[in-house]
Amino acid sequence: MFFNSATFLFGFLPIVLAGFFLLERFGNLFARQAWLLAASLVFYAWGNASVLALFLPLTAINYLLGSALQRRGEAGGKWLLVLAVGLNVLVLCYFKYANFFVTNLNAVLQTNLFIEKILLPLGISFITFMQIAWLVACRRGESVPCSYFEFLLFSAFFPQIVSGPIVYQRETLPQFRKTRTPAERSADICVGVTLFTMGLAKKVLVADTIAPWANQGFWAAGAGQPLSLVAAWVGALAYAFQLYFDFSGYSDMAIGLGLMLGFVFPKNFDSPYRSQSITEFWRRWHISLSSWLR
Repeated sequence: MFFNSATFLFGFLPIVLAGFFLLERFGNLFARQAWLLAASLVFYAWGNASVLALFLPLTAINYLLGSALQRRGEAGGKWLLVLAVGLNVLVLCYFKYANFFVTNLNAVLQTNLFIEKILLPLGISFITFMQIAWLVACRRGESVPCSYFEFLLFSAFFPQIVSGPIVYQRETLPQFRKTRTPAERSADICVGVTLFTMGLAKKVLVADTIAPWANQGFWAAGAGQPLSLVAAWVGALAYAFQLYFDFSGYSDMAIGLGLMLGFVFPKNFDSPYRSQSITEFWRRWHISLSSWLR
């Protein structure tokens, strides 16, 4: 399920918002958190429910490893942290690159190795990055004590699971425990709906409209068909702007969704095509990833 799909816009989102607003007014904290967790798990498993067989055990293992690192602190747990991070990286590499590795190995060595086509779980990269950040924070003593229930909610929260931003447990968890006043709720909804609408327009009206131009140019080049100078430039520029408005749109939609539910996400996109260097471009394109790496 994607933010611009009819299922999300006219089915999932209205139900989630209506339920959350009712619980925010008449329910307690646990009821609101349980509603968000249930909605997030449905969102995550919508296309393939079997992904929960990976997601739930992986978050449980990371929670146990993080709890062990919290007890040891910086004085110990170095090799436990290495093991925990290695486990997450191994899972990420398997799902993202196993098919690619086997295909190229067969091409180079003329072998016939075969593995079933691996379905890439939604947001596996962003989930992995957040889990690693949690593990490092646990060893540094920077994490907020929480139950597995709250940790699972932090890991699965649907607004940031598709394309980020990468968020940190110590920044996000206090927001899950916060109760908004009616004035705060009204302001958040107004700003959130505006940002979400702007992002949706960027994605649907601009990025998706430009996409066929880019696809046509790259398909022709891949098929070995001759391209004129104008056609080549049109394809290249169309791809550049498609990529730009696609990610910019998703970033705005994620921040807008978070605000509607009372969560402030960090800015993740800042006009990168105005950059004056590659370094500045990288920091403007995916701000939360740059911060995570640093």
